[in-house]
Amino acid sequence: MAAVQKMEPLPKPARPQSMDGGALAMEIDRKSAVLAHASHEMAIRGGPQRGDTRIVVIIYGPGQETIVAVFAEVLGKPYQLKNGFQEVTHDDIDLVVGISSEKAKAGISSRNQKLLVTINAHCTSLGMPPDVYLSAQTDYEFLYTEAPFSRRDLARFTSHVLGQSSHHETLMAKPRTFFISTTFPDVHAALPNIDILTVGSDAVEIRVDLLKEPLGEGRFSEIPSLSYVGEQVMLLRQRTELPIIFTTRCIKENGRFPMENPDLYYEYLYRAIQWGVEYIDVELWLPEPIRRKLYEQRGSSRIMSAFHDFSGTFKWPSQRAESIFLESRRYADIVKMIAIINDHNENFELEYFRSKIKAEYPDSPPLSAVNMGETGQFSRTLNKVLTPITHPLLPIIAAPGQMSAAEINQALALFGQLPRKRIYGITSPLMRSTTTPQAPFYEKCFNELGLPHQFAVVERHPKGLAGIETWCNQRSFGGAYLHPAVPLTSFATGNGFFSSLNKGNGPVLSEAARLIGMVDTIVVRSTSSGSASSAPASTPSSPPRHHNGDSFAAIHSAQSGLPHNTSLVLDNASWKGILSTLTRDLAPSAYFGCAAVLIASSPDDAASALFALKALKVGKVYTVGFKTPPAFAKDLHIEPFNSLESIQRARTVNANGAEVRAGTGSPFVVVSALGPEKSNLVGMLVRLFGSRGSGNSRKVFLDLADGSVPRKGDPGLIAEQSGFAAYGTADVTAFTTVETLRLLVGQNVPYSFVRLASGRQIF
Repeated sequence: MAAVQKMEPLPKPARPQSMDGGALAMEIDRKSAVLAHASHEMAIRGGPQRGDTRIVVIIYGPGQETIVAVFAEVLGKPYQLKNGFQEVTHDDIDLVVGISSEKAKAGISSRNQKLLVTINAHCTSLGMPPDVYLSAQTDYEFLYTEAPFSRRDLARFTSHVLGQSSHHETLMAKPRTFFISTTFPDVHAALPNIDILTVGSDAVEIRVDLLKEPLGEGRFSEIPSLSYVGEQVMLLRQRTELPIIFTTRCIKENGRFPMENPDLYYEYLYRAIQWGVEYIDVELWLPEPIRRKLYEQRGSSRIMSAFHDFSGTFKWPSQRAESIFLESRRYADIVKMIAIINDHNENFELEYFRSKIKAEYPDSPPLSAVNMGETGQFSRTLNKVLTPITHPLLPIIAAPGQMSAAEINQALALFGQLPRKRIYGITSPLMRSTTTPQAPFYEKCFNELGLPHQFAVVERHPKGLAGIETWCNQRSFGGAYLHPAVPLTSFATGNGFFSSLNKGNGPVLSEAARLIGMVDTIVVRSTSSGSASSAPASTPSSPPRHHNGDSFAAIHSAQSGLPHNTSLVLDNASWKGILSTLTRDLAPSAYFGCAAVLIASSPDDAASALFALKALKVGKVYTVGFKTPPAFAKDLHIEPFNSLESIQRARTVNANGAEVRAGTGSPFVVVSALGPEKSNLVGMLVRLFGSRGSGNSRKVFLDLADGSVPRKGDPGLIAEQSGFAAYGTADVTAFTTVETLRLLVGQNVPYSFVRLASGRQIF
């Protein structure tokens, strides 16, 4: 069991004579100066995009006109109901337009598709399937239930189909990704365990061909209907934040879909695009016109071109294998090739094929390739792009030889590809009560993932960073999170170890860490291996053995010296936690161009929230209680509150300076980074900016104060009473933990599992 250990002052590592700590400081200053002049539209890696800017037209069913208001609220726009497409003009560009399904039929086929994007919003309680004509004519289709209604599902759907968020680029940037296939005949059976099933997965596959639609009297449909499949996709998306892979596997490729009618595949796969499914599995045997058409119509979805060979005669070094790849890549965002092998050496032939493809076709889509069966399991440990995995709780495996994420990680550890690392939670004595419970939580995650790593919470010196460099300068160091976050400039002050990294250039700084100026995560990154002679002098050639090899108290004498082929990345994960919380129930466009208020007692406390607001492209930020960090001074339109008149002006003028009625729309979002002891002040400001329910859009309040500390008054409750949707530190902490785990161990632990497994004590 990991425990909190007080960090005693330890001997500092030898300091290179050529370094005085100034190099890192100069680099931070130089990069900050460059970033201070960045434009407001500068793209943030992993941040939202503007996406599709056409007028959104919602087609609603009988008695369901309220769904238009919900769409408008999620998108952050006003709405109007109209009598048909003929009434929609360029003047409606800033509106969400609602048209009843009955009136939409008349003009939908002749609508201006360059001006309008149409979404058929169908409530399943009205019966299934939706109107067949409208389903075929609209750009997208959103299936929903009245009770319970999932706002998160709607926000995710709109963000995806309108191109405001992209899972694909984020996943492809990861060093290794997995997806799990739900082999249940009914998704309902997977939902109770979906939080555990998806630990370690970056996406979840719905095997449409394995679904069994009941017909009554114990009979099942040979092919599940589109109505049944649509409801299954809806249920799955309501319960997981992971991207979905939509697969209709044919009989020849170990599935159950018949092959006589290729048009049937197009019908189901195109409908999946309309439903906003992130990945569409398109089998290579399908006729070229169908594959091309799906690729051209994919919108924000991504196509996985899938090839399977069960003959046992397929050879990776053959010309046929290369030809299959070249044909696959024509209409694909990811190429998937899977074969049965007879000899273990064919795994190495696959690795040669993988390296050849990467070298000769560097601009091609990523390749996901594995061998099936027990003999091919070795290849599953080497594949790095969306490796299919299973889980012990699934009724059957989706393909012979599939392994779980834990089994793959355990195999990698056995092969020496996943060495055991020591990962730390570096905290201060003041934060002991809030960080200690994270030790068993991290261990639980490592166990579930089958990772060999060990975790411990350690306390740094309360008056500085004494000892942090010693914990980092270990051969087995695997990364750390810092709570509270540490100013970036502190790493350049009197720390010879950090300054000496990367041949004296200092640690690598992420985009977020550079601009925010606060570090809450230290990530270990492997670089190209050098010669043995280039190893640091502090690395012992033969470390002494200890009876208790896992003793944290002894590691500084047993394993000293960060390996020479390793670098450290200083990063900030908190802003992603804030961003994910703000966009959980709203599309990013709800924040585009709006006004925000940020309350904090120091620039350091405000910086992560400022970065998140910048990523959301807010139009203006009003600040209270702190001086704006220089890096943001020219990157955001910022106005400090310095009088009652300026506060009143913020209530009556939007981000563009146009006058509005007090409380109706400006400011849209209020973020408080003040401590719990100042909750009364926060509550007063929230009341001041409340909307009293006017307009169709609720405002947003985010309280970053420690929720475990008793306080007088609850700003969140006051916010709810004042017309805000209120969020607290629990969501931010959980989402930040998700991002931290991705950074530290490169694997995904879903938000739902974090909330389930961590317990309330750390939130």
